[in-house]
Amino acid sequence: MAPLSFISETILTGFKAGAALTIGMTQLPKLFGVPASGDNFFAQAWHLIGELGQTDGLVLTLGLGALALLIGGERFLPGRPIALAVVLLAIVISGSMSLGERGVSIVGELPAGLPSITRPSLRARDVDGVLALAAACFLLSYVESVSAARTLAARHGYAINPRQELLGLGLANLGAALFQGFPVAGGLSQSAVNDKAGAKTPLALVIASAVIAICLLFLTGLLRNLPNVVLAAIVLVAVRGLFDVGALRRLWRISRFEFAIAMVALVGVLLLGILKGVLLAVIASLLVLLAAVARPHVAILGRIPGTRRFSDLERHPDNERTPGVLIFRVEGSLLYFNVEHVRDEVWRRVAGEPDLRLVVCDLANAPHVDLAGAAMLTKLSEELDERGVRFRVVEARSKPRDLLRAAGLEERVGYFGRHISVDQALAECVDQESIRSAKEHPE
Repeated sequence: MAPLSFISETILTGFKAGAALTIGMTQLPKLFGVPASGDNFFAQAWHLIGELGQTDGLVLTLGLGALALLIGGERFLPGRPIALAVVLLAIVISGSMSLGERGVSIVGELPAGLPSITRPSLRARDVDGVLALAAACFLLSYVESVSAARTLAARHGYAINPRQELLGLGLANLGAALFQGFPVAGGLSQSAVNDKAGAKTPLALVIASAVIAICLLFLTGLLRNLPNVVLAAIVLVAVRGLFDVGALRRLWRISRFEFAIAMVALVGVLLLGILKGVLLAVIASLLVLLAAVARPHVAILGRIPGTRRFSDLERHPDNERTPGVLIFRVEGSLLYFNVEHVRDEVWRRVAGEPDLRLVVCDLANAPHVDLAGAAMLTKLSEELDERGVRFRVVEARSKPRDLLRAAGLEERVGYFGRHISVDQALAECVDQESIRSAKEHPE
């Protein structure tokens, strides 16, 4: 099972919102022309508030102008390369007005040329020292890349192949090693900018790479005057769509539990960063699921009036009880860490049933039973026998049924194959009692 399987759409909703706020906060100091500081969103926000009195009016004017052009172009000229036009306009204005000399932060000189192919300098004795770091980089880059891919896939209604994503990351990092590059991952902010620019296929990345190569070879001198605040404005516009208020409201309305998981992801991203925040949300959701599996609901069943079907008496008080019979259904798998809970629940109900003659265990909703579950049912059968109470198992699925038979339970409690139901178990009990009564009181 791929790690992607544990990143639900709920986690992704909180992740996107937290990522939007985190990325946006890294760009806001550039918008106001003040220095950035802080290890997480809240520390950065507190520092920004303290620096607002030092706002550079010229930088803020440039940033707000770029935002207005980008948002206006997105609304009135959809699908057009507005961001490219804004970058070109900003370079012209910056160069003609010498904004760099007036204190406006600009990109500055970029080294020209492409990196040369070089054999990695890693030696065999160095592997042990970097193995743990490499594993961490792999896990975090995979999670961030796939989270970004799923975000875009959900927005545009297509599916992704995690194996193909992993293969792409591996090949990209192999190439980076030959060019002395940094570890490669799919960045959320870069992906959002690419999506906003109208990219539809992987060919957009090929074209972007080719354009970057051309710029590095021939155009680095033209980019030196580009104000950093314009780049910040482009990122802010690109990530604002990630904060989906409607999706969060829908989670709150449908499931408070799912909303809480989304909030864990959101707050985790704000406190710990994008990568660690996603991992925290995944761990939290798994712990909550384990807690739910550890205490499955044990439903006491009654006959639905006018039918041969049975359902939960607690939810349907009008169901008919069968005197002297306790029918329970475990709403989940029987596993080593929940069998004590199930046993305690059953015995609590047994204690409240006077003149009990039969206990029926319905395993229709138990997709898995382990050895501890089989041992618990066997022990329950033995203890009920000591009280003179019969025990039957019905509706067991194929794999649990095979395991229970291998554990010898069927020899003890009777046939529990696919042909036996709750209604049939009750009928058999009535027939056996009739036969026993006839033997004890012959005419």
